[in-house]
Amino acid sequence: WCILVPRRPGARELHDLSTGDGVQVWAEAMRLSRLMRELFAADKMNVAALGNVVPQLHVHVIARRVGDPAWPRPVWGALPRVPYAADTVDGILRRLRAGLELGPTG
Repeated sequence: WCILVPRRPGARELHDLSTGDGVQVWAEAMRLSRLMRELFAADKMNVAALGNVVPQLHVHVIARRVGDPAWPRPVWGALPRVPYAADTVDGILRRLRAGLELGPTG
């Protein structure tokens, strides 16, 4: 699960972006979706700009697998949150950065 946040102060909705910025957000979401589908053997990618609690525009990119603990329901509120171990997070970040060809600080 990744979240993309456009660096546009005051943007709360997709329509707050210029057309060029909107195209850029969706291009980045598509690139990340393809990578996550491959890296995490996802059956379905959920991509959405939603959020009622956090008003800042952000796009969720979520890799889902048939049979994951929340399947087929939304991931929010299905189960208690369980944080990843630090070494697991580091490994995921390395794989994502390598796939996106980003440096260590991305």
